[in-house]
Amino acid sequence: MKLYYKPGACSLASHILLKEIDADFEIESVNTSTGITETGDDYTKINPKGYVPALALRKDMVITEGPAILQYLADLTPKSQMLPSLGSESRVKVIEHLTYVSSELHKAFSPLFNPATDETTKAQAKNTVSKNLEYFNQIFSDGRNYLVDNKVSIADLYLFVVCNWCSFVGISLEETPHLSSFVSRMANRPSSLAAMKAGGLF
Repeated sequence: MKLYYKPGACSLASHILLKEIDADFEIESVNTSTGITETGDDYTKINPKGYVPALALRKDMVITEGPAILQYLADLTPKSQMLPSLGSESRVKVIEHLTYVSSELHKAFSPLFNPATDETTKAQAKNTVSKNLEYFNQIFSDGRNYLVDNKVSIADLYLFVVCNWCSFVGISLEETPHLSSFVSRMANRPSSLAAMKAGGLF
């Protein structure tokens, strides 16, 4: 398997999961601005969408979209318990959180990474991000360590990675202390540290 990634992007969640399940894999960075991989390949021939992540199982089988990759890898290794069993209420809740992170929280950051975004739009985006962060802060306010069944799951990995973007766009987690504690907890997992180091984040 080969994971195509961009340092600090949402592909980090897939990278962390690959470490969690002790998979045999390679990584290759992508310059999404030029569309060229670190080995000089045209990334659009690997993933026509042009963004990361992409997980190449073989030349004729490439999975794109972070949530799809996360679910595939978790189902591939059920003993990891990163995604509860098929048909269970816990599984539905994990997928619910995964979907919300993808469709609402992740999406809300987009204007903040676009240099062409005007200040009014940036302010609106920060407000939307903050509301989404508060939603998760309330979930963690009951003392749980992870989103579902107090066990780490693929939804936690994705949430952690997206929350990390706050430091790059001037959003503080001080007003969401329960979520902030979760982010610190996730950052110190061996899989997170290994993936961030391999991805050149420190």
